[in-house]
Amino acid sequence: MAVQINPSILSADFARLADEARAVAGADWLHVDVMDNHFVPNLTLGVPVVESLARATDTPLDCHLMIEDPDRWAPQYVEAGAGSVTFHAEAAHAPVRLAREIRAKGARASMALKPATPIEPYEDLLPELDMLLIMTVEPGFGGQSFLDIMLPKIRRTRELIAKHGLELWLQVDGGVSASTIERCADAGADVFVAGSAVYGASDPAEAVRALREQAAASTTWACGH
Repeated sequence: MAVQINPSILSADFARLADEARAVAGADWLHVDVMDNHFVPNLTLGVPVVESLARATDTPLDCHLMIEDPDRWAPQYVEAGAGSVTFHAEAAHAPVRLAREIRAKGARASMALKPATPIEPYEDLLPELDMLLIMTVEPGFGGQSFLDIMLPKIRRTRELIAKHGLELWLQVDGGVSASTIERCADAGADVFVAGSAVYGASDPAEAVRALREQAAASTTWACGH
C-alpha cells in the first residue's frame, strides 16, 4: 500500500470538469461525489456526467455514492466507467451482495461510514471490501471543518485491518488539508480525498504533490511506507 491523493471535483468548476480533471493529472484517483438530495441534503451529478468524465480523463474515477438505494444504482456507476465505487453502510440493504456485485463488474468495492457510525459492527464484512471510507465531516457539502474526534475511529479501523491481515485501503474524506493530513496519516489512513485544498490552490497539481509528500512522511503506523 502507498499514500494516494484523490482530488474531489465537488470543489472544482463544474462548467470546466474536463479541464479541472486534467489540472490534477498527477493524482491517483479523481473523487466524484454523487448526491441525490435524499440521503444527504444536496444534489450534484449522476451517471451521465460520470460517463462523460470517464471519457475525458485517464485518471481513474473514485465514485462516492451519497444516495439512497445504492444496491440498485451502484452497479450503473461501474458500467459508466468508475474504477472504484463507494456505497454508504447506512443506505445499503445488502452490503455484502452489493460489494460482490461491484467487484464482479470490474471495479473496486468500497463502503463509507458517517461520523456517528461505528466500525466495529462491520468487522466481519471487511474482507469483502477493497477500501473503507471514514467520513471526517458530515456528508453532503464541501468545505467543512475536519472533525478531530474521528481520529480514534481511524486508528481502530487500521487496527482491525491489521488484525485480519487485509490489504484494505483506508480512505478519509472531509476537511483534509495541509493542516490535517498528517494527523490522518499517522492515525492509519492511506487514501486522502481533498477538495478545496487542491482546487482552491493556485496550482492544483502542486497541491496534490505536496499533500502526498506530507502524508507519506507521517505514515508511521506501517512498515514499508
